[in-house]
Amino acid sequence: MNLPSDRECFKIIRKMKMMDHIIDHSVMVSNVAVCLGGHLKQSTPGLNLDLVRTAALLHDITKTRSFETGEMHSETGGGLAVSLGYPEIGDIIRQHVILDKRTDKGPVSEPELVNYADKRVLHDQVVSLDQRLAYIKVKYGTIPEFRKRIRRMWEDTLALEVKIFRSIGFTPEELPGRVTLCVHKITQDRESASDLKDENPVDYPADSPTT
Repeated sequence: MNLPSDRECFKIIRKMKMMDHIIDHSVMVSNVAVCLGGHLKQSTPGLNLDLVRTAALLHDITKTRSFETGEMHSETGGGLAVSLGYPEIGDIIRQHVILDKRTDKGPVSEPELVNYADKRVLHDQVVSLDQRLAYIKVKYGTIPEFRKRIRRMWEDTLALEVKIFRSIGFTPEELPGRVTLCVHKITQDRESASDLKDENPVDYPADSPTT
């Protein structure tokens, strides 16, 4: 599987001219997804945390552009990742708004983790699903064609929360206090710093083993 390093992810992010607040959101989504994935590793040993980490960082890669074009950023973002040689990442990006299918049983997948993590981050803060839904309703609920999509998305997300936390030793309400900031924004200045010599830097909390 071909996966970009964090440094390569941020090169793509800069090339796509992502707004700063969307970058900050993406970094926090990556941290939340890695946190959850780390706690799921014992019950789901096949979970690929490197894939989760990079897909979460890039999940909104075409969102800034979509404000002008009106494109569906989950679809075009997924397509962009595929075109760059990252098909597995592209598949996750494509599903980060609405999953292809809802599966209440079985192991938690990488697309499910990124999808759920995105729903728990408002701007760059970890919030409850109710807070995130309230924001989504205000921002998008006035658009008739989005209302049905929002209802389906939220039903699926509530079921997904139950599935994820069934195998985790803490509650959804405790998640904000559990997230370790192991993923950090890499600016152009930091890219040339000595601490980024490693082409594939890995920085996971102790309870989030790599795959």
